[in-house]
Amino acid sequence: MFNKILIANRGEIACRVIRTARALGYRTVAVYSDADRDAPHVALADEAVHIGPAPAAESYLKFDAILGACKATGADALHPGYGFLSENAAFAQACEDAGVVFIGPPASAITAMGDKALAKQRMIEAGVPCAPGYLGADQADTTLVAQAQKLGYPLLVKAVSGGGGRGMRLVRHDSELQAAIEGARREATSAFGDGTLMLERLIENGRHIEIQVFADAHGNAVHLGERDCTAQRRRQKVIEEAPSPVVSPQMRAQMGADAVAAALAVGYRGAGTVEFIVDAQNHHYFLEMNTRLQVEHPVTECITGQDLVEWQLRVAAGEPLPLTQEQVHLSGHAIEVRLYTEDPYDGFAPQTGTVQFWRPEWALAGRAKGQCAFGEVRIDAGIREGGQVSPYYDPMVAKLIVHGRDRQDAIRRLMAALDDAPLLGLRHNARFLRDLLDHPAFREARMHTTLIDQWQQDGEPLLQRPRPDALTWALAAAALVAQEPSVLRPDSVAAWSTTLTLAGTPESQAVRIRPHGAQASVQLADGTVFAFEQLGWHDHRLSYQIDGVQRHAICQVQGGQVTLALGATVFVFDEKSPFPQTDQALDPRKLRSPVAGTVCAIAVAVGDQVKAGQPLLCVEAMKMEMWLNARADGTVTALHAGLKGSVAAGSVLAELELTNEETNP
Repeated sequence: MFNKILIANRGEIACRVIRTARALGYRTVAVYSDADRDAPHVALADEAVHIGPAPAAESYLKFDAILGACKATGADALHPGYGFLSENAAFAQACEDAGVVFIGPPASAITAMGDKALAKQRMIEAGVPCAPGYLGADQADTTLVAQAQKLGYPLLVKAVSGGGGRGMRLVRHDSELQAAIEGARREATSAFGDGTLMLERLIENGRHIEIQVFADAHGNAVHLGERDCTAQRRRQKVIEEAPSPVVSPQMRAQMGADAVAAALAVGYRGAGTVEFIVDAQNHHYFLEMNTRLQVEHPVTECITGQDLVEWQLRVAAGEPLPLTQEQVHLSGHAIEVRLYTEDPYDGFAPQTGTVQFWRPEWALAGRAKGQCAFGEVRIDAGIREGGQVSPYYDPMVAKLIVHGRDRQDAIRRLMAALDDAPLLGLRHNARFLRDLLDHPAFREARMHTTLIDQWQQDGEPLLQRPRPDALTWALAAAALVAQEPSVLRPDSVAAWSTTLTLAGTPESQAVRIRPHGAQASVQLADGTVFAFEQLGWHDHRLSYQIDGVQRHAICQVQGGQVTLALGATVFVFDEKSPFPQTDQALDPRKLRSPVAGTVCAIAVAVGDQVKAGQPLLCVEAMKMEMWLNARADGTVTALHAGLKGSVAAGSVLAELELTNEETNP
């Protein structure tokens, strides 16, 4: 039915679809925005078409630009990936009208499941268990408040369109409801063009378990087991695994039957995921159906031995499903972690910047890489060294997946893979992921969907920034010597001193370094001495020997800055300047944007008097809203950004004249 496939997406999912499509003999077309001109998916495809500026609304969400790229290249099929237009019924219909095969469900199924309120009504009719909620068309704030009070707390305010945690707010008290309604509506309108909301009673301490379903055009439908996606922060998944450690064969059969019934109820075709929330008694309730491929589909591929993108292409070409339900077998255990460029120790704030080091192939060296073989390590990524992580798209830059003989085997292998695949240049969540995999709550399957958020509020040690030990400080100092071979030559060089500062913290150490030959000794401020018997440098690897034991670390030195990757932990040290610097970021008179992004809300005007802690402006970046609050009482004297305006990281957005000038720095 088709020969050339355009992938209407970017990043790791575009690369992943291109690989399977090319393996099956299809030609591929990539599309890209200004921000993605040099992205890996562009180079991987046979052809590529520029479709517009960096903002998704002006590129990846434009029907005419994408269908124009199909026409220009002769692409007769389109794979939407996930996110962007993957669950847009109007776009699926536009593809059909243009004679382009949409590799996904029919527009009618997307419509039925894309509206969460309508979907729940259809599921109730199909006999699928659902959590109580409000699904009405009356969207007045007074109506939503009244319905919330009937349902009781805690509850979720949810956008009826979209997914990925956007347009969703958790409300535990009456006092939080109005702000939640306004925030969810604003975010949903921005992300999906639809601010319609629904209410849903929260299942306390629930687990998020979803079923992978597939249906073809011949009336066949199967499920391929479950995925446990309970480890989440702010309703977005961070770890997924298959099968679930809490699901019995009987429970799997019942959830699978309900999921297949849900798909058949809407005339489904292709890959879909039916999401359930499971309570403490293992009762499951329908949440929503994602009418697309999921981010976490690789874990299902590992335990079933099937390529789900290949299934999508075959079903879209009119073929029947490759397997019957009786032929689907699960083997082993698979776990996936999402590598985000975000700072988990600073409220998971998104990070932007340059990828200075990324060599995932080093993590694969010596490990099995067969098709879902036990011990396989798989890394799906959409970044490269020298590339930019921009504020315009999701902060997920890669996924690491392993397949083990059992759950503990998979955990051990995945922790090792995180150690061996460091990313340098931006803060990210690799160390947090490694620690979470090893946390008793995860190992013992005691997670629930809001546990990480509770940890954040309670100051769980897992969410406290790692601190370097004495050897790490010494190694950073030794790296300054090793990166300049000429320093190592003179044997008579007197000890020289420098002060290292750990980036992002007030920590510093004055160290004395004595290089001699290919060796060096480092003395820390407390008098501790480390004798490096050997130092070597080759291709970002700093090798060193202490007490006869050789080790190495991934290291990068640029000027006086040292970046050390020790396992999944990355530390950045700077040689401290002898001249004191004023920290402008802490000046209460000027509010600066924490990241590059877009101003999505302004709560004050010039001349307004404000109190310390009062929200002033909101910046959106990478699917996250960040409010800037006043640090002191004062009067707004200037606003330097307009609504929907783009702002750079560190730029001044508002200025205050302080009521008490003694608080000025």
